[in-house]
Amino acid sequence: MKDIQCDVLVMGSGVAGMAAALKAAAQGLSVIVAEKEPYFGGTTAISAGWAWVPGNKAGVAAGDTRTEQLAYLKALAPDTFNERGVTEFLDTVPEALEFFETETAVEFDYPEKAPDYQMDLPGAKLGGRAILPRDTDARILGEHRLLMQPYMSSYTVFGYMPQVGNDIQQFFRVNQSLGAFTYVARKLLRTWFDAARYQRPVLRSNGNALMTLMVRSALDAGIRLWPGTAVAELTQDPDGTVTGARLTGKHAGTVKARLGVILAGGGFSGDAELRKRYFSHDRNGGQHFTPTVGHGGDPARLAMKAGGTIDDSVFSVGSWAPVTVFKHLKGGAQRLFPHLRAIGLPGLIAVDRHGERFGNEALSYHDFGGRMIEHNKDEKDTLGWVVADAKTMHKYGIGYAKPWPMPRDYFYRTGYLVKGRTLAELAEKMGVDASGLERTVREFNVDAVRGEDTKFGRGSTEYNHFRGDIKHKPNPNLAPLDRGPFYAAKIQMGDLGTFAGIAVDDRGRVTDADGKPIPGLVAAGAAAVSVFGGGYPGYGSHIGPAIVFGYRAGRDIAALAAERGVEKVEA
Repeated sequence: MKDIQCDVLVMGSGVAGMAAALKAAAQGLSVIVAEKEPYFGGTTAISAGWAWVPGNKAGVAAGDTRTEQLAYLKALAPDTFNERGVTEFLDTVPEALEFFETETAVEFDYPEKAPDYQMDLPGAKLGGRAILPRDTDARILGEHRLLMQPYMSSYTVFGYMPQVGNDIQQFFRVNQSLGAFTYVARKLLRTWFDAARYQRPVLRSNGNALMTLMVRSALDAGIRLWPGTAVAELTQDPDGTVTGARLTGKHAGTVKARLGVILAGGGFSGDAELRKRYFSHDRNGGQHFTPTVGHGGDPARLAMKAGGTIDDSVFSVGSWAPVTVFKHLKGGAQRLFPHLRAIGLPGLIAVDRHGERFGNEALSYHDFGGRMIEHNKDEKDTLGWVVADAKTMHKYGIGYAKPWPMPRDYFYRTGYLVKGRTLAELAEKMGVDASGLERTVREFNVDAVRGEDTKFGRGSTEYNHFRGDIKHKPNPNLAPLDRGPFYAAKIQMGDLGTFAGIAVDDRGRVTDADGKPIPGLVAAGAAAVSVFGGGYPGYGSHIGPAIVFGYRAGRDIAALAAERGVEKVEA
């Protein structure tokens, strides 16, 4: 076991950890990033990569104001609104983005339209708050290229990762338009060519592009990046000050971090015991399936052992995402498909075990997931079914089950898709009440033809429309299910991270049960409690705060240590 010295030890190589490392290194600090997974990038690298950062330059230029931002966030989670934390977040957005765009390789695009998730709340905006990383070429990483977290295979289209917006709309219309077919063909051919030549596609988009650019910047800054290296234990002085950590794995040893340790290794949704404690729908286990990478609760356990606590005083303890659980044909290993984009398409509905709809399917995945949890709170299992008729299956598919002309046998054999010639036959295979399903579809069809969902208001906001088919009339989210055969995919509860997390103060310092900071220990990203009080404002509600508070952690750690009389190590 070797002893290593640095100024700052960062746990985790997702966006929060890399943001902290890059800012710390830019100030001349020596930084080590320990990533327990074999790849860099964490859950950020398999995400859409959007960041919800109100107050960015494009949004301000378009007229977005601080008053509107505060009004929206307060209305989003009024009982858990963290005014001090939100103010710190909004104050830091311009500074953080300027740093990444001027002092690192990171580049952002500023879409004109990316609606907030709750467009019916005061202060909500159609655009100007969510940004996304610019595509990049993985070859900029040289020999480190294959150390990046791969895309989530079930979320790609034959290896290509579509982006929210026009890109994914082209994929939805691939069998309806020659222009869309040509567009998709070009994307796929390039993907396949690059994969054959370089072992993986080299064009990186979404969150993978963001992390590729951050890793390139970290290499240029001389940051020591250690994959396959876990933080097993924090080291502390007798007075409780965190002085470093013991590492296991490829770079096993004891690290002395003079200025402190930053916990940015994700939330705890992958830890069964912590889920039982904090997830109301998973008290007995077996009711939650996370697609996140590395969110095994390590930061939470390390913080608690060092004297910290978990803060679950939030509106929602997790950012919910309904998933379909199915299997690999070879070996039967579990696979997951998160339903983040398409339940709100016309001709799709979601029903419960009684065959009844339980919410607006065009809500955000988080809000719809919350409805699903609440609806099933008195049931044994938390589940639902996404249902479509033949014309919808032909046109859009159901999530991972692709539309015509893709063969469907594979989706039946993996357990992803169920088919019935009639609604009654489909209901029998689903284990759902047939009369309830038939009645639900009959009532929904009347509304769909008219273009108005009288039961749940689906298709009544700009955000709903953004999740539908903008070319479908009279409502982008509504079409009848009236042509057999019928299809269904079972949905259960998953997440994109936790909103409950390590308790921190307004400077990011981990605090004990009395609210007193633990010297030398900082937390950021999904490891820390949500600054939005458990609300989910829009695209990139994890990544936005992770960038900002990761940046703040890297910026402030030297000052926090200086307050204790600690000087930095020369880089």
